[in-house]
Amino acid sequence: MKMPPLQRYPVYKDSGVECLGSTPEGWEIIRANYLFKIINERSKDGKEELLTVSEHDGVRPRSECNVNMFMAESYKGYKICYHDDLVINSLWAWSRGLGFSKYHGIVSTAYSVFRLSDNKCRSIFLNYLLRIKNYVDQYFILSKGVWISRLQLSDWAFLRIPILIPPIPEQTAIASFLDEKCRKIDRSVAQKKKLVELLKERKQIAIKNAVTKGLNPNSKMKDSGVEWIGEIPEHWEVMKCKYLFYETDERSLEGKEELLSVSHITGVTPRSEKDVNMFLAENYAGSKLCQKGDLIYNIMWAWMGALGVSNQEGIVSPSYGVYRQKHHDNFNPSYLEKLLRSNKYIEHYNKVSTGLHSSRLRFYSHMFFSMKIGFPKKNEQDEIVVHIEKESIKIDKAITLQQKQIEKLKEYKATLINSAVTGKIKVVQ
Repeated sequence: MKMPPLQRYPVYKDSGVECLGSTPEGWEIIRANYLFKIINERSKDGKEELLTVSEHDGVRPRSECNVNMFMAESYKGYKICYHDDLVINSLWAWSRGLGFSKYHGIVSTAYSVFRLSDNKCRSIFLNYLLRIKNYVDQYFILSKGVWISRLQLSDWAFLRIPILIPPIPEQTAIASFLDEKCRKIDRSVAQKKKLVELLKERKQIAIKNAVTKGLNPNSKMKDSGVEWIGEIPEHWEVMKCKYLFYETDERSLEGKEELLSVSHITGVTPRSEKDVNMFLAENYAGSKLCQKGDLIYNIMWAWMGALGVSNQEGIVSPSYGVYRQKHHDNFNPSYLEKLLRSNKYIEHYNKVSTGLHSSRLRFYSHMFFSMKIGFPKKNEQDEIVVHIEKESIKIDKAITLQQKQIEKLKEYKATLINSAVTGKIKVVQ
């Protein structure tokens, strides 16, 4: 997306700050310690509105965010902030974890709170300026710590940063200009994200209907005899899994085979293709062996749809269930996987799995073997898979197009903000 033609300032000068480059004549560079004072006022009872800081939304009430972790029993002693105070999550400043508050409330003691002490600045302008990449990069450079997740920007490091200050009328004009433009861009992004979700939903519905109802909308239907499966085409079969599969428990002697994992998103994939370093064992001897075409359930996460048919030989966790077809001409692997990951089946796993909490539910082999499935002959499964692939390609192309447009809009927004607050374009007052 091209930026609309905008004016430039008539005269520029070297700012003397590498990350800012040339700036309009008449704009000042002032260190933050001349503009801000540190605020360390504490709550006496912790009853004020609890606020949080995110890289996307800046300062927001915690009650508006879907956050349940790290909830303290008492917020007594938390830092107080007021409208127009700058709040910085000192551990995430390098990831744009800061913003000016529109609320009176309290924040974590790990946050820093600053208040403008000079009338040369307006928070509505600085809220844009201090969140651009040029400044975020400086927070990263000035933060200290061994690990990136432990980098911390100290109050005094922030106060050393040079701040670019236009005249007050221009600060107000720039903020108003960006408010309007960003609203329009955000609205477009939200609309496109909604369309992406609708396309994804449409794809899932198309897959579900195909694998559970077939491709012929005029096909005669019958009661499957299984309440949660409902009606299926008249010529389809209904059988318990124990008549279709057997469990295999072959073990690896050395654990040198390809390590596979199972997730609700990607199905069965090599662990090496994932950027995952946690839970890696020193030795995989004793892991379960699987063959191409084996059906594998992640027993702990079946309730989320963590299952799939393997496309290769390999090893999996001993806590996984590995099942092999009794007759290899019963199922097209792609059809089988899509059927068993459809909503009706996932709801069944949830219902019959045992455990006190969702994170502790288990779908054991006896539950799988007692489960009934409804399916057509393999030649019809093949037709269904071809149809799904054709429809998925069309929908995926539409999704990719929308996602590319979303990224372009985000890039345009970032460029527009950066250009306006650093004086690369002139906002007409």
